Amino acid sequence: MERGEEPTFPAFPYKPYSIQIDFMKALYQALNKGGVAMLESPTGTGKTLSIICSALQWIIDRKEQMKSEIKSKSDRNQRSEDDSVCDDEPDWMKDFVIEKIDSDTVKKKSDKGKLGFRNSNKKNLKNSCRDLLRKSEKEEDDDDERLDGEKNVKRKEDNVELGEEEEFLVEEYESEEEGKTKRKAGGNCVSSSSDEANENEFEDEEEEEEELKVYFCSRTHSQLSQFIKELKKTVFASKLKVVCLGSRKNFCINKDVLKLGSSSQINERCLELQKNKKTNVVSKAKRSGGKLHRIKGSSGCPMLRKHKLQKQFGTELSQQGALDIEDLVNLGKKIGTCPYYGSRSVIPTASLVVLPYQSLLMKSSRQSLGVNLKNSVIIIDEAHNLADSLTSMYDSKITFLQLKEVQSHLKLYFERFRNLLGAGNRRYIQTLMVLAQAFLRALLDDTNPCPNSGKQSDQNSMFSSSMAINDFLFSLNIDNINLVKLRHYIKESNIIHKVSGYGGKLIGAQKDSVLDDGGNNGARGSILSGFQALVGILDSLTNNDGDGRIIISKRTFNCSGEQGFLKYVMLAGEKIFSEIVDQTHAVVLAGGTLQPVAETRERLFPWLCPEQLFFFSCGHIVPPQSILPIAVSRGPAGTSFDFSYTSRSSLSMMEELGRLLCNLVVVVPEGIVVFFPSFEYEGKVHDAWKSSGILQRIMKKKLVFREPRSSIDVEHVLREYKETIVSISGVDSREVPVQHSGAILLAVVGGKISEGINFSDGMGRCVVMVGLPYASPSDIELIERVKHIEGLGNSNTSRTALVDNEPYNADVFQAGFEVLRNCKRRGREYYENLCMKAVNQSIGRVIRHSNDYAAILLVDARYASDPANRSFSHPTNKLPEWIKSRFVSATQNYGEVHKLLHQFFKVNKNREFQQKVECKITSDHGICE
Repeated sequence: MERGEEPTFPAFPYKPYSIQIDFMKALYQALNKGGVAMLESPTGTGKTLSIICSALQWIIDRKEQMKSEIKSKSDRNQRSEDDSVCDDEPDWMKDFVIEKIDSDTVKKKSDKGKLGFRNSNKKNLKNSCRDLLRKSEKEEDDDDERLDGEKNVKRKEDNVELGEEEEFLVEEYESEEEGKTKRKAGGNCVSSSSDEANENEFEDEEEEEEELKVYFCSRTHSQLSQFIKELKKTVFASKLKVVCLGSRKNFCINKDVLKLGSSSQINERCLELQKNKKTNVVSKAKRSGGKLHRIKGSSGCPMLRKHKLQKQFGTELSQQGALDIEDLVNLGKKIGTCPYYGSRSVIPTASLVVLPYQSLLMKSSRQSLGVNLKNSVIIIDEAHNLADSLTSMYDSKITFLQLKEVQSHLKLYFERFRNLLGAGNRRYIQTLMVLAQAFLRALLDDTNPCPNSGKQSDQNSMFSSSMAINDFLFSLNIDNINLVKLRHYIKESNIIHKVSGYGGKLIGAQKDSVLDDGGNNGARGSILSGFQALVGILDSLTNNDGDGRIIISKRTFNCSGEQGFLKYVMLAGEKIFSEIVDQTHAVVLAGGTLQPVAETRERLFPWLCPEQLFFFSCGHIVPPQSILPIAVSRGPAGTSFDFSYTSRSSLSMMEELGRLLCNLVVVVPEGIVVFFPSFEYEGKVHDAWKSSGILQRIMKKKLVFREPRSSIDVEHVLREYKETIVSISGVDSREVPVQHSGAILLAVVGGKISEGINFSDGMGRCVVMVGLPYASPSDIELIERVKHIEGLGNSNTSRTALVDNEPYNADVFQAGFEVLRNCKRRGREYYENLCMKAVNQSIGRVIRHSNDYAAILLVDARYASDPANRSFSHPTNKLPEWIKSRFVSATQNYGEVHKLLHQFFKVNKNREFQQKVECKITSDHGICE
């Protein structure tokens, strides 16, 4: 596309709405400009398809433009070279110039091959390196036999018989020269299995890196699958090379590994198998006398034994076009090779990489995947809570029980192998023991006075405090320990896996069980998770002092600490995000509701002036008459709705809410979704309705379903809810009691249903928001975040009122409330914005396409107000514009609400009947159902 021309989007598979065209143009403009952009489009407006057709069109246009520029430059150079040869020069001179040009071209290609390791000399280089390695290994094997003989003599002198325990002996470590390891009996020099940075042997070495890339990321794997589904509607699915990334747990097809269950154990086992492969299947050894006999060990994961199958996986992926995670798993099973590593190998040559938040936003994950962000385009969907999501990825936590277990196993390991460990290993293992003991002391220390001072405290109450990193280290007298060197030792020596393996073996022996290679996986995995938690805390303590806070939580009375924990809470997201922005051409944050923009800018890119930020927001595709948002301030009995923390648990308030639902089930057709502030409160209300008989009255008209706490069971509940709605609509032939007019789903704000589930058409004709779901002030992490945000942009001296190391009182709720009350602007706004973002996410679940319609009831007197007297911080001012423009902010009584609902559904039912023939418009415009 020529500069100045209006962009077109021929790949859009249907006739787009005007707001979709505006959105695509805005995104295209943002990519041309580069930098940071925020694009807002309400849920249900076909945002995903608009992103695909705009961003990928830009990639294609940009590549064509670059080809054109290169061709023009080449033509100019050719003409310049031709002009340098005069017509009256002899033929041999002309031939010399032409030969020189050809020679230079060949030389450039050759140089390019050398720089990229793409030329034929590469194989020779690899063979030479392989010969050197063989020679080195032979020399080391000779040294091993000599050292092993010496060590055996020493063992006999010390009367030490290692036997099978030899595999748990850590390699010698040169403490004066960090990073250098030597071979020791029973082991090979390998890095920690937690370090994935060097896992590139499965990459296709012959393929060149694609220069322009789009990285699209979202929060969940289901959202990524939805993206691929939309992509398949366009020509880009076959026109561009696309790869979808995911976790090992989602991709693994090795049944023995997959049955471990937890993500951490699957990751560790997978990496351990790769280590076994790299040891050239001679990692195990048998000794007879002083001689060493090599025997075959594990050859790695059976899904990665044939490199040619990995290449075949990449080839078929390219031929089949865009595949989601399920498709990739099926392809891996069909070929018999690992889809996790197979998909990774395609990254360098792909134009579009689809991946989860963590894989892109965490630096360690990017490095392990080999993701190169240079000059790329990043699109982050569902970015409404990006700042909190980003910082939470860098949080770390270790419990009292984990610390006790780590300390115990370190002590057992050290006592068993002490006489066989080198000086460096002994020093670092002792340092780990000192740190574990210091952290335990922090949770057991009872020098802090109990808040009740002289009164007998509740055994289950918690005593919590927060500290800066340096203060925490000084308080435990461990500030002289070099945590960077210690972390390097853990990574290079593989110590946590050695100790975990030995601990797992001891536990298995105590149970008198005969264990094979995987028999102690459960015990080992449990021990390993504790060590990984310790490593996470050590990593966190290497951050800058002001980047986060350490939270210390323990018992207040008996100080036994069983429920205690240490947690590092990352607060400074701007430094993390700046690394991403600095490398890329453009970063686009997309979402249904991104307001308030100022807060996001201050927390993620404060260096960016407001005028430098590209922001675009569009309206909704639904006509105004298709939504009815109402503030419901009073119930049918005239009781004023007050669901604040102190009032919501009163029996009268819960029963009045029940009477409201009894009336709604009469006037609202099909499905009603009710959102509560928490699972705990939903349970209280349900019990109150059940005991008062209100629940039975509701169920005479609609069946009642409840969101389960376990996300695994959510799908089952949703399926039953949907089947009930469908059967009422007459689509299903199953018999349903005639008196039921639909169903009610009781859900929770912040749960799975409020975040990623869509309730189109009859699934959600009415959504009821109970109260304002403010986060509890007793959440210490939240309060620390509020204090940090309140101080953004201020000097350190002005933050002292909020940032301190004082412990929170026994009444943590009151302590948090005091912090909120002392906030002047930013911290308070952040707290209010958290609440309204949650409201907007929940109520946005019910309008999904142009012909959809629904009522939105905000049930609390705090939602109602006189628009003329409404302040900026009023909750309804934070509603999306497409809802706010139709909002009924005040009603005299419930009778008025009931009348509005009756008229609304009567009009829309008639309109739905008249337009039933045109129901295909939903799919014709690519709107997500």
